[in-house]
Amino acid sequence: MADRIVRPRPLTKSAFAPFGDVIETDGAEERLINAGTTTRYHDLARVDVAAGGGRPLISIFRGQAFALPVEIAMFERHPLGSQAFVPLAGRPWLVVVAKDAGGKPGEPFAFLASGTQGVNYAAGVWHHPLLALEATSDFLIVDRGASDANLEEVFLDAPYRIER
Repeated sequence: MADRIVRPRPLTKSAFAPFGDVIETDGAEERLINAGTTTRYHDLARVDVAAGGGRPLISIFRGQAFALPVEIAMFERHPLGSQAFVPLAGRPWLVVVAKDAGGKPGEPFAFLASGTQGVNYAAGVWHHPLLALEATSDFLIVDRGASDANLEEVFLDAPYRIER
């Protein structure tokens, strides 16, 4: 079998739009608040967690570092809600997503996110779990909390390799 290589591209709002939102201050609506001492970058992502009585859940994930090349052998998705990842350490990280292909992940897309860019995966978007680069890194996560299952995982017959 031929190598299944995917090369990451820069993370941009337009390239990522089919999968959700890019969370960043560049180009965002700015509002001065708190008597002008604070800039609010307004409405950066659509939090979608209400299905089935879900509630917003805020967590911190600490991701171990990966180095390229990275093997991609599985994808997951959350059909009942969005899931946002915002880096707290200021380090680059890798975002790997796939369009749905009949209930399974299709061909993957890889994005290199800067340490100031987060993403909000739309409900039902196939994505690889967290891929921190350079060093162990913390991420603020906003996703759906509820007692029902909101996770589907698929293990690929043949892995992909993400490399520069």
